Amino acid sequence: MTLALGTFGLGVTEFVMMGILPFMAADFGVSIAEAGHLISSYALGVCVGAPLMVAFMRTWRLKKIVALLMCVFFVASVGMALCPEYYSMLAMRFVAGLPHGAYFGVASIIADRLSHGGKSATAVAIMCSGMSVANLIGIPFGTFICQVASWRYIFVFSAVWGLATLFSIWRFIPSMDALPDVGAKGQFRFLKSLAPWLLIAATLLGNGGIFCYFSYYAPLLTDHSGISATFLPLMSVIAGAGMVVGNMTGGMLSDRIGPGHTGRLLQIIMFASLLSIFLFSHIAWLSVLLMCITTFCLFGVGSPQQLLLLRFSKGGDLLAGCMVQLAFNFGNAVGAYLGGIPLTIGYDYNYTTVPGIIMVAIGILCYTIFCHRYERLAKRFL
Repeated sequence: MTLALGTFGLGVTEFVMMGILPFMAADFGVSIAEAGHLISSYALGVCVGAPLMVAFMRTWRLKKIVALLMCVFFVASVGMALCPEYYSMLAMRFVAGLPHGAYFGVASIIADRLSHGGKSATAVAIMCSGMSVANLIGIPFGTFICQVASWRYIFVFSAVWGLATLFSIWRFIPSMDALPDVGAKGQFRFLKSLAPWLLIAATLLGNGGIFCYFSYYAPLLTDHSGISATFLPLMSVIAGAGMVVGNMTGGMLSDRIGPGHTGRLLQIIMFASLLSIFLFSHIAWLSVLLMCITTFCLFGVGSPQQLLLLRFSKGGDLLAGCMVQLAFNFGNAVGAYLGGIPLTIGYDYNYTTVPGIIMVAIGILCYTIFCHRYERLAKRFL
C-alpha cells in the first residue's frame, strides 16, 4: 500500500487537469485548447524521465530510486503551486512528469518481487490502485477546491502528500538489491523483439485514443451534453469509480484468462465506447455512462500491459517497467493534441473522439497480433 500512496499523489497531479482545465485557462488567459498543452507537457516529462532514470540510476537499490523520485515530485508540486503565468506552468508540469514513469516502473518491479502464488498482475494492480483512487477521491476534491478557492491549493496538497509518501517509503519498503547491471545499452536489448513493440504501440494507441476525448470531457459534458458545471465534481467521482473498478478487474482478469487477451478485450470496448460518444453524447445520461466505460477500460489495461512488458524484457527490467507509463503518457500527449484539432477548426466536442477511434482501432490490431504470436508464452511467465 505504500507504493499506492505514491501512485495516488502522481494520479492527482496528472489527472486533476481534466477537471480544472477551464478554470486554469481562464486564470492564465488562454483558450481551452492551449490549456490542453499543460496535459501534454506533463506527459512529455514522463517520456524524458524514464530514459534518464535508466541512464543514471540503474545500479541503485530500488528503495533509493523511489525515494529520490518522490523528492522530485515534491519539488515540482511546490513549483506548480507558485507558478505566476502560463509558460512557467508549462515548464513545471514538465518537471512534475519526470518522476512519473520511473516511479511506476520501479514500483512495478518491487510489487512483482513481493507477490506470491501467481498473483503478479493483481499485485501490480494494487500498486496502480492509488492512481485510480486519485480519480475517485482526489480529483473530485480538487475540482471542488478549484470552484470554491483556487487550483493552487491542489498542488499544495500534492506537495504535502509527497512528503508523507517519502516517509512511508523510508519506513515500510524493504531494502532490495539493485537489478543486475547489464549496462545502458543492455537495457535496450529486449527491444530487438517484436513483442514489446506491439505492447508499446497498443498502449500508446489505446490510451492516446481515450485521451483524445478524455482531455476535454469536462467541456463536452457541459457544452455538448448539457450537464451543469456544478455537477462536474460528481462527474469526476463517476469517472474515478470506473477507473477503480477497471484497475482491479484488469488485474484479476489477467491472472485468469491471460494479460494479452484481457488487453485486447478492453480495447475493443474502448473502440465501441468512443464511437458511441461520437454518435450519442448529446444524450446526457448516456454520455455519463459512456464516460464511465471509457475510464473503466483506460485503467483496466494498465496492469496487464505493465506485467507483460516486464515479462518480455529480460535484462531490461528497469526500462521496461517504465515503458508502459512512457507509452501511456506519450499517448496522452498525442491524444490531447489530436483531440484539440477538431475544436480549433470549429467542430463540436464530440468530434474529439474521431482521431481516438482511429487510434484505438490500430491498437486492437497490435493486440491481435500479439495474442496470436505471444500470448501462450506470456501465460508461462505468470
